[in-house]
Amino acid sequence: MRQRRTMFAVLVGMLLLTGSVFAQDRSTGGIKGKVRVETGTPAGVSVVVRRGDREVTRVVTDKKGEFAISRLPPGSYGVTLRKAGLSVGTIESIEVKAGEIRSLGDHLVLTIDEGSIAFIRGSVFNEEGRSVPGIRIELARIGADGDVTKIDGRVTNEIGAFVFRLTPEPARYRITAKPNGGELVSKDVEVDGAAVYRVALSVKSATK
Repeated sequence: MRQRRTMFAVLVGMLLLTGSVFAQDRSTGGIKGKVRVETGTPAGVSVVVRRGDREVTRVVTDKKGEFAISRLPPGSYGVTLRKAGLSVGTIESIEVKAGEIRSLGDHLVLTIDEGSIAFIRGSVFNEEGRSVPGIRIELARIGADGDVTKIDGRVTNEIGAFVFRLTPEPARYRITAKPNGGELVSKDVEVDGAAVYRVALSVKSATK
């Protein structure tokens, strides 16, 4: 009998504790959303919740770019999104209400921070010095052992130009132009930091 009373007291205590937790949850709110990125993975984006300039809490996005923050007292908040290599995103005046989870949707897009990446910009010309559109350009990375690995490719635009965006780590790259029926033309580029590296390629017309 005494054991039953003890168990009953424990159950009552658990119910009271659970009720207080639920009451606390109903008195607070939350924020959730999904971050998309221009390049790379949306995982690991730091989501900082602020009240003014004061940080309240922070989380990181999962592999899908999703995040959820709970137990926020009702009020107005700001959110700052940060990830290395990407622009910083901010959202202000997010109203959080008790008992509600405020959804920011999936329109949070972080673009590339152009000050933290390397650009290889190039142009293709013919023998007369005129720009050549529609030329296939391939980008390969040259390893320390001399091995060449293709990593990207594209076609020159209407003014014969192309651009590749890369991480700023020191590396050696090979740019190759592949004109239809013409000879391949290549140039190597040494990247040693965040900057714009320019290259010009001159292609010869196919022999008739």
